[in-house]
Amino acid sequence: MDTNPHRISAAESEVMKVLWADSPKAAEDVTAILAKDQGWAEGTVKTLLNRLLNKGAIAADKDGRRFLYRPLIGRDDYVDTESQGLLDRLFDGRLAPLVSHFSKREKLAPEDVAELRRLLEKLDDGQ
Repeated sequence: MDTNPHRISAAESEVMKVLWADSPKAAEDVTAILAKDQGWAEGTVKTLLNRLLNKGAIAADKDGRRFLYRPLIGRDDYVDTESQGLLDRLFDGRLAPLVSHFSKREKLAPEDVAELRRLLEKLDDGQ
C-alpha cells in the first residue's frame, strides 16, 4: 500500500485532467464536466477538490462568492512522478523490464514498436 499522503489518487487525477485542460475553473464547472464524463455527483467532486487542496496539488482563488481552482502541479511533473513510481514499484526502477513485460503479453501494437524504435534511434544518435 502507498503511504505517501501527497500522492494523487486515480479519482483525483480525473479532476486534475479537467484543470490541466482549462483553468481556472469553478467547482460547478468541474462538476459539470465530470458528471458528464464520469457520472460523478457534486459532493464527490467537491470532496476530491478539497483533497487536492489539502495535498497542495491545486489552489483556490476567491472570485466573488465562489472559488476558482487551478493546478499547482504540472501535468508533465505528475506523469514523471507516476511513471517513476510505477517503474520503482514493479520493475526495480528499470524501463526495459516494463517493455519486455508488455511485449511478452502482446500488448504492444505495431505502431508502439515503431515508436520505440524511433526513440531508441534518437538515443543512439545522441539526441
